[in-house]
Amino acid sequence: MDQTFTQNMLVKYLYQETSAAETLAVSEALQENVLLREEYLDLRKAYDQLPKVKFNAKPSTLQNILQYSKRSTALQGQD
Repeated sequence: MDQTFTQNMLVKYLYQETSAAETLAVSEALQENVLLREEYLDLRKAYDQLPKVKFNAKPSTLQNILQYSKRSTALQGQD
């Protein structure tokens, strides 16, 4: 079966957001299709140039989320 891969699928693959079946299919296609591999390598090059940033939530924000989750779970148990 000849499958066409979109740029969106390559981006999903790049960010490791593909299913196991998709990952296998893209990997095989990258080995077999020179044009697809070139497009992927261009995307990879651009990805590697993006700044690497990390975001950390304030401890109070995390605490509020956990408390909300606890309340929400307790309310669901009352149904």
